[in-house]
Amino acid sequence: MNPFIYLRGLRHADHTVFCVQEGQKTYFDNQFNRVVAFSSGQQVKRSILAELTNQMNLPIARITFNYEINKKNELENKEPWSPCDPTYVDQLLGGWMKAQSGSTTLKRRSPLSISAMRPLHPLLAGTSKENLTFDRSNNPDYHPVNVRQGDRLLSEVEILEYIKANNRTLPRRNWIPDNVRTTGLFVYDVAIDLRTLFCVSTNLHEPELEMTTIEELKNDGWIESENVFGKCLVLPKEKREKIIPALANSIINWRITSNQARTFSPMETLAVAISQNANKIAAAIRAKLDEDSEQPKAKPIIDEVTDAHLFVALTAGGYIQTHLESEDALEKAEKKLIELISNFDFENQIEK
Repeated sequence: MNPFIYLRGLRHADHTVFCVQEGQKTYFDNQFNRVVAFSSGQQVKRSILAELTNQMNLPIARITFNYEINKKNELENKEPWSPCDPTYVDQLLGGWMKAQSGSTTLKRRSPLSISAMRPLHPLLAGTSKENLTFDRSNNPDYHPVNVRQGDRLLSEVEILEYIKANNRTLPRRNWIPDNVRTTGLFVYDVAIDLRTLFCVSTNLHEPELEMTTIEELKNDGWIESENVFGKCLVLPKEKREKIIPALANSIINWRITSNQARTFSPMETLAVAISQNANKIAAAIRAKLDEDSEQPKAKPIIDEVTDAHLFVALTAGGYIQTHLESEDALEKAEKKLIELISNFDFENQIEK
């Protein structure tokens, strides 16, 4: 009984941005001397869990944010606290850590290991820059202009005198330079540890849960069992059956919801590979250097591989030479993922 499921998703991104707080994240590929864009594994994970809770119409766990006033009377940001409660689906699947002074640290590792979304090959994705404007120059009388000199706000007469004396203009326009955008083929990988997917440890030496929470879960119908990590509680089957389809759908159909409206890209899923062998998904969706080209070139490859289930969407044909695509490929990928997860015996992981 193999306790791991591996999934690789291939996506196309078109002139978009994955992160917006400080612009598009990039890294430098040393072998091919290129700057390429990526989305962090944390962002991918958050997007999957957001899609999951939205589908199930469930609230995310309430996080307590902590601050402390120090000896200098300054406000310091301290470690936020998770409720450490697996009845929240984002906690059960996303994990938690709560480090509290004077109390034992509670820590649960997520059963989902998620990679960054990065180029299928450095030569199959690229970045570009564009200068943006925030422009209201079409109706200047409607949009006021403030000019300050130190702490003093200049009057309209003083503004006119200044621009006349200094041969200046005051357009209602702001330039936003050097905004990085990315286009290309990107992959992300997910590893699911079935041993802990719906199981929480009751080990009090390295605890995941408070004793009170353990008792509450038992009273709520969680099943006492054991896995390779020791004693545990298992989410009841009827509750698992509600989560599994939503989880499968979210892993395949998640979206980065933080990208700006002006750079929206569907980031459509072109292909999905699923296997219980990590090497197989990497072989099924890969890239290969073109030996006939004088300049380094790479071509994407989607290939049927033994012990890997491959699902190719119709949109893949626009970017990759393939005859494997089908209209319902992603729905079939969901069903296969649901099947593999559901076939695992969560209650009886240890042979007696």
